[in-house]
Amino acid sequence: MYERHPSGRPVRRVISVIERIAGIVLGLVTILIVASAIGRYGFARPVPDAFDLSRLVLGVAVAWGLASVAWHGTHIKVDLLAQALSPRARTAVNGFAWFVLLVFTALLVWKIGERTMAAMSGGDATMDLRLPHWPFFGAIWLGTVAAFFATAVRLWRIVRFGSDLGEFDGIDEQLLKDQTVGERNNER
Repeated sequence: MYERHPSGRPVRRVISVIERIAGIVLGLVTILIVASAIGRYGFARPVPDAFDLSRLVLGVAVAWGLASVAWHGTHIKVDLLAQALSPRARTAVNGFAWFVLLVFTALLVWKIGERTMAAMSGGDATMDLRLPHWPFFGAIWLGTVAAFFATAVRLWRIVRFGSDLGEFDGIDEQLLKDQTVGERNNER
């Protein structure tokens, strides 16, 4: 059964999976870096290919994290102009901004896809263990595809429902509302 909320349950489930993948991969790169540092400085035995693996896995984490950021709209943005406009004009500006981000993400998907294919045919590998690079590039490419999906859904929500860029990061506004409601309840 679908929720009546514009984003619906299926989209939220996909986003939840995307966020879990980003978190797990970020945890893996953290463990790898810590293990390598302990091995290098504590036992004079670094983890083989720690540098190559950490940069490749970090790339995977960034790509999947980009998808999460695209959904929540928590990337760095300057909406000073948009906040000064009427709600209808703000929706148009936000829609344009998200369209530009969608185009950028599509180009990123394309170029990383090309790089993945080049790594597959070129035989790129890590220095010590000779692990092929292409699976990592493939995971990065899948992350950018997920980012494209999340950006497209956000753009659709902006166009269809007039969702605002700041709907997820309005914590200060929510705190002020909660404070005002609390003050009203205390006056009674």
